[in-house]
Amino acid sequence: MKLYSLSVLYKGSTKANLLKAAYDLSSFSFFQRSSLQEFMTFTSALIVERSALGSRASVKEQEYLCHVYVRNDNLGGVVIADSEYPSRVCFTLLDKVLDEFSRQVNSVDWPSGSPATIQYTALDSHLAKYQNPREADAMTKVQAELDETKIILHNTMESLLERGEKLDDLVQKSEHLGNQSKAFYKTKKYIFNMFLGIRYYINQCE
Repeated sequence: MKLYSLSVLYKGSTKANLLKAAYDLSSFSFFQRSSLQEFMTFTSALIVERSALGSRASVKEQEYLCHVYVRNDNLGGVVIADSEYPSRVCFTLLDKVLDEFSRQVNSVDWPSGSPATIQYTALDSHLAKYQNPREADAMTKVQAELDETKIILHNTMESLLERGEKLDDLVQKSEHLGNQSKAFYKTKKYIFNMFLGIRYYINQCE
């Protein structure tokens, strides 16, 4: 069981703004980590943008799941994990982080904030502590109302896209992806078929 990223974002009228994020990419090759991190940021922002206020959802793709919670005050959180990690614990973590974040960071800073300007340092410790879901769930019991909350399950990232939208176009327009990551995606030297229905692997020469 593994958690790969934990992000806090603000859902604006047209796009999601990344406020803070933590990553654990130790299980991947060093040369893959930079592009993987960019694609996880891109994925998290896209999921928040397409999620309604007050909703919880899980986006499933092969052995990976992206769990999202967007509050009614536009503050959102995303956890990216493998499919073995308990979804219930992921939503417990999102509840805890967003509640803590909203107490420590003034809401007037959310719309224009960035990872460099937001003063909130707990994400890395939360991501590390919750790598063990049994220990984390014992310390932070899931609230009863969460068990009764409907969590929407999307089988692929494509189901979040509007009619006529293409993932390729969103990748090229993304502000979260560098030129190198876009080039890898475009030329298929690296195929990202992981957190977006594009799990990452190196395309071997034929």
